Amino acid sequence: MIAKNLISLFEDSFKKHWTITALSNYEGESYTYGQVATEVARWHDFFASQGLQHGDKVALMAKDSAEWAIFFVAVITYGCVIVPVLQDFPPQDAMQIITHSEAKLLAINSNLWEAMTPEGVPFIATVLEVQTSHILYAKAGREAVEAELQATRAAFLEKYPQGFTPDDISYYHTPNEEMIVLNYTSGTTGFSKGVMLSANNFAGNLVFCLEQNIIRAGETLLCFLPMAHVYSCMINLFLALVSGTHVVVLGKVPSPKILGAAFRKVRPTVVISVPLVLEKIYQNVLQPVLKSRKVRLMLALPIVRNIVYRKIREQLTEGMGGAFRQVIVGGAALNPEVGEFLKRIGFPITVGYGMTECAPLISYVDAKDWRLRSCGQVLHPYMEARIAPLDEETQRAHGEATIGEIQVRGENVCMGYYKNPEQTAALFTEDGWLRTGDLGTMDSDHFLYIRGRSKAMLLGGNGQNIYPEEIEAKIGMLRFVQESLVLMREGRLEALIVPNTQLIEDEGLTLEQGWQIIQDQRASLNEQVGSYEKIQRFELRLEPFEKTPKQSIRRYLYK
Repeated sequence: MIAKNLISLFEDSFKKHWTITALSNYEGESYTYGQVATEVARWHDFFASQGLQHGDKVALMAKDSAEWAIFFVAVITYGCVIVPVLQDFPPQDAMQIITHSEAKLLAINSNLWEAMTPEGVPFIATVLEVQTSHILYAKAGREAVEAELQATRAAFLEKYPQGFTPDDISYYHTPNEEMIVLNYTSGTTGFSKGVMLSANNFAGNLVFCLEQNIIRAGETLLCFLPMAHVYSCMINLFLALVSGTHVVVLGKVPSPKILGAAFRKVRPTVVISVPLVLEKIYQNVLQPVLKSRKVRLMLALPIVRNIVYRKIREQLTEGMGGAFRQVIVGGAALNPEVGEFLKRIGFPITVGYGMTECAPLISYVDAKDWRLRSCGQVLHPYMEARIAPLDEETQRAHGEATIGEIQVRGENVCMGYYKNPEQTAALFTEDGWLRTGDLGTMDSDHFLYIRGRSKAMLLGGNGQNIYPEEIEAKIGMLRFVQESLVLMREGRLEALIVPNTQLIEDEGLTLEQGWQIIQDQRASLNEQVGSYEKIQRFELRLEPFEKTPKQSIRRYLYK
């Protein structure tokens, strides 16, 4: 158990960094740490007026914003359990999650509430608009609860006639062993499960990150990943606010154009990203340059090569704001070709590894120490990992004695799944290790190397283990390929491929011509893989695959 209480970390930070900027909407209002603390206290008064008790659930479903973050912090510092719901969930799924959680209050955007019904969330007593603080629905009567809200705001001014001060901060210190976040997964294999995350789980993450000095007081982050997902929530919210960091919340879909402009405007000190962002920059921007005849000739000359690499590094760095110390990639495995190139040119990148059930960190290492193809080093002493080998017969047949399921234990490991004892039991081994469901290896220095998801692994005709993510990484580097999914059909390996129609159009080609070029590359792909991994057929798919918030394909939807 972590000795430092999680909530006390927020208290200490708010008092210490009172006057500096904490949260900003990209194109909107900013809040200092003192203003955040003031808004949090106002919400506490309203929660009390609604009879909320310590341990009660409060759901939050809205687009990312500074106000979203403030409400989130208000809930956990009051002593309630926050239930963040991704705004992209279909209304029926969202209502099922909110009902399953038994949340008593829902903060939401009005447009999202319009697609729901009070009957669909029977435990909810009050629904409020998180951006405007207006009451949208109340069992006790909307006008009556709206009046109560306004009354608490007026009473707050009377209570603190000289203004709210650092000395007025006093939060309920939820014991570290108790649940503080109920986070419903949005995974690749089926419907969401409610992951019970304790205050200790986040404290374990935070203590490690603070020791590593990942982000520092006064620095700036650009939050463009959904804060309802635990990866973004932990770094862009928890770690940022206990470190005295300024978080700029993008609050819109991070298209390449929008993200590029935001990087240049915000100039973040640390970039928190998912692999897809870097992979698309490499594929759409860097690859065409690297494949040009002039650049290929320059790269053949050792002296000139270093100059070219420096220029590319400088341009890439400037394109991401030009002010960052490192880019931290998480959420999924980074394409090996992309990682190798970025490391070759000296770009400050590191790849971490985690999962919702670990709030989320399992492994990380500073960019200067990152090893190619790894996903960092296990978070010793707060976490430990082991590799549970594949079955002995498979090991003997294919020489894969070191490959197995990554299993972990430690401070960050969750309490289990809410109201789901069967799935909770299946999550852990008999001796108490969490089953990640990921296949990989670990070296003597405790660096982890991911091979793929155990549920995604395919079995070849002669019993060979096939890791589709590894083949998909190679397909993703083919010309005009946007994304792909490898699957087994009637004993044949096939790949569903979404072409990059914009790139095809930019080249002055028709879709048919672009698809033919993709098809013609299948032979070269098959030269890069084992005999049992050869793709027999490419199938054209025009619509992008449905993905999780961390941009992993929901594989279970495609057969």
